[in-house]
Amino acid sequence: MLDLQIDEVQLGKLFDWQLAWESLPFVLEGLPATLIVALFGMTLGLVFGFFLALARGSRQIVWRWPARMYISFMRGTPILVFLFILYAGLPMIGIKLSAILAAILAFGLNSAAYIAEINRSSLNSIDSGQWESAKALNMGYWQTLIKVILPQAIRTAIPPLSNVFLDIVKATSLAAVITVPELFQKAQIVAGRTYDSLTMYILVALIYWPICMIISHFQDRLEARYSRFI
Repeated sequence: MLDLQIDEVQLGKLFDWQLAWESLPFVLEGLPATLIVALFGMTLGLVFGFFLALARGSRQIVWRWPARMYISFMRGTPILVFLFILYAGLPMIGIKLSAILAAILAFGLNSAAYIAEINRSSLNSIDSGQWESAKALNMGYWQTLIKVILPQAIRTAIPPLSNVFLDIVKATSLAAVITVPELFQKAQIVAGRTYDSLTMYILVALIYWPICMIISHFQDRLEARYSRFI
């Protein structure tokens, strides 16, 4: 089962610079779709993940257990399967989603489970005395959460949340299987036409790399900004 066959290695065919340069404009046409899916998916994940974290940490079982089941399901199932459920499965019951909308929902709903656990951990890292002090000042639950707890919890949550966003950006390549016209899908079109899949896949990797570097740069900026309030 683990067979390895190596023919004559031709390093000259490792990367065709001319093909990569000529194909770059066409491949970059998929960048907007990649960013749309990543940004809107992350936004949905942040919003839903925040309330999911509150439900997960609730003392009321009617909120806590559904949240725990949802998080367990999303973390225990492949995102690729969920993409097909939304795009190819829902039409079986009369619900049709566009490829991009299905991708946004898939990445948003899936990432919300991971974001919820990050948020819960960050919120729990804040000393309980903060809640008691706010209560002594007659501050309500939501007022305490928004004005006292969240500003401190955000500092702890920034690094893992940035990692989630990086994972979403890279995972958008999976959306190619449901015909989303993103970077990887564009590269596959060229690879199918030129029969030089290695060059195109390396090209896509070289495009994703600076995108992730830019995100990491903003992560560092955010960490530096919030570190001033320690």
